[in-house]
Amino acid sequence: MERKLIFELKSLYRDSLRVTGFTFGEGEKSACVVGALRGNEVQQLYTCAQLVNALKRIEREGGITPGKSILVVPSVNSASMNIKKRFWPTDNTDINRMFPGYNLGETTQRIAAGLFDAIKDYQNGIQFASFYIPGVFVPHVRMMKTGYENLDKAKEFGLPYIILRQPRPYDTTTLNYNWQVWETDAFSLYAGTTDTIDRAGAIQAVNAALNFLRKEGILLGSGRAHEGYISSVVEEEDLVNVKSAQAGLFESFCNPGANVTRGQLLARILDPCDASVRANIVSPADGVIFFAQEDPLVYANASVFRIIPE
Repeated sequence: MERKLIFELKSLYRDSLRVTGFTFGEGEKSACVVGALRGNEVQQLYTCAQLVNALKRIEREGGITPGKSILVVPSVNSASMNIKKRFWPTDNTDINRMFPGYNLGETTQRIAAGLFDAIKDYQNGIQFASFYIPGVFVPHVRMMKTGYENLDKAKEFGLPYIILRQPRPYDTTTLNYNWQVWETDAFSLYAGTTDTIDRAGAIQAVNAALNFLRKEGILLGSGRAHEGYISSVVEEEDLVNVKSAQAGLFESFCNPGANVTRGQLLARILDPCDASVRANIVSPADGVIFFAQEDPLVYANASVFRIIPE
C-alpha cells in the first residue's frame, strides 16, 4: 500500500485541504473507489476505511493480480466533515455537482477538477454515495442510463438490487455521470445510512466491492464466500413513493428490506405536543421497503418510504 496526495488546495487562514488516496498493486489503472464527497457522509467514509483495511490484508497476502492497481480515496471534503456540514462551508456548494471541474473556477470546481484529473483514466469506478433525503436504503447499486452503463458488470457486486434511472439535467455534473462519459464503467453503491455508522451495511458494501474486484480479475481468487445475491434490476420510475399527509413526529413501524402488503400500517404522524395521531401512513402496494426516512420529524407531503412493488 502506498499513501499519496491526490490534490491540495491552499488556504489563506487555515490548513490546506488535502485529498489523500491509497494505492494497491502496480500496473494498469484497474479500479478507483471514492468515498465521502460531502461533509456528512460518515457511513461512506467508514465503508471506504473498512475497504482500505481489507485491501491492505489482501495485498500483504499476495492477493492482487500482477499488473493491476487499485486507488481508494476515502474522503474529499474533510473541511466540511470537520464542522459536520454537508456542503462546502463558505458558499454551501456541492462538490458532486461540479464535475468534471474547472481548475480556474470556484473552490468546489477546483476540488472536483483536481480529483477528476487523478481518477478519470481508471477502467472501473465505484462511488460510495448518499441520498439527498435523510434515510436508510436497502444496499444497492445505482446507475444512470447514459448509453455507457454496463448492467452485466453491475450484477457482479452481488447486491440485492440494481436501480436504473434516467439522468436529469443536474446529473450531468456528478462524478458518476462524468466517469461514464470518460469511458469508465461507473457504479454508485448505497451502503444503508449517511451520517451514522451502519456496520452491517458497510460490511455488505465492502464485500460487494471485493466481489466485483475478484470477478473483474483485479483480485485473485474466485470470491465464492462473497457471491451475494442474484441482483434484481428495478427502474427507478417503477418505485412507489409514499408521502406524509401531515407534519409532526414520525413513528415508523417498518425497516428497509421488510416485505409489506397493501393497506399495512407503515408509520404514524403524531402531534408533537400531545402525541395524538395526525395521520396513518399505509402501504399503497404489496412489495419490499426500499427506502425509509429516519428523521424523527417530518414535513407534510414529504417522501417517507419508497417501495419496490411486487
